[in-house]
Amino acid sequence: MHRDRTVILQGQRFHYTEWGEAAAPALIMLHGVTGHARTWDEEAGAFASRYRVLALDQRGHGDSDPPSDGDYTVAAMAGDLTAFADALGLARVAIVGLSMGGRVAIAFAGQHQSRMDRLVVVDIGPDISAVGRLRVGALMAQAPELFTSLEQALAFTRATSPRYTEAMLRHRVQHGTRPVPGGLTWKYDRALRDAVRSGTWRDPIDLWPLWRAIACPTLLVRGADSDVLSAESAKRMLEENPTARLAEVAGAGHTVPGDQPAVFRALLDEFLCA
Repeated sequence: MHRDRTVILQGQRFHYTEWGEAAAPALIMLHGVTGHARTWDEEAGAFASRYRVLALDQRGHGDSDPPSDGDYTVAAMAGDLTAFADALGLARVAIVGLSMGGRVAIAFAGQHQSRMDRLVVVDIGPDISAVGRLRVGALMAQAPELFTSLEQALAFTRATSPRYTEAMLRHRVQHGTRPVPGGLTWKYDRALRDAVRSGTWRDPIDLWPLWRAIACPTLLVRGADSDVLSAESAKRMLEENPTARLAEVAGAGHTVPGDQPAVFRALLDEFLCA
């Protein structure tokens, strides 16, 4: 069973869930944009007997505070991750990062080689396919600000996540929304959606040097039907960092853990617990 925790990092309140024993090796799990720590519940429960699993609500997501300056760059979030590891006294970590969380993990791992045990990057890379970027941006821009019921929120999310089981989708939406007068709204920061709508969300970081600097064993997981991480970009990632190997998951798009959860957990088990 998870334990809800909070920590103050650089003046901001962050929420995370903790699983397993405090003395076990640390495994940090990072969600994607619009997501939250509770999306990792099944994976965290599966690894809690071997790891101290720490699923972080990144800034402005889940139950963590939004940044006062509106900064959602990878560099800022990697700084949060460094502060998080420092605050918890984690000398070495393994990290699993999906999408936005994968980019944060790349930045951290490239900067802190001596602190990394293993890295899993899920369907993301230094380059993001223009098709996938436009699709995700459109979904964020079109997301309603108010749902009159949980069922309405589920119906919207079902259209964007057709491969999720009903139980998984309900869990994701229940923990990704909060009550407001008239119904429910998203937990993640509205400023992110407004930045997408206005076309002002930018992050100029070049992650290729940091990707090349990663020295720990690394697993790159790609959904075979992904429109975010292209096959060509994945191939270049392997060429530019020989520590990495690729696992491509059939029947999965960008959100591999939700599209093919059993296959994804088996990949994690083989890589993290070998």
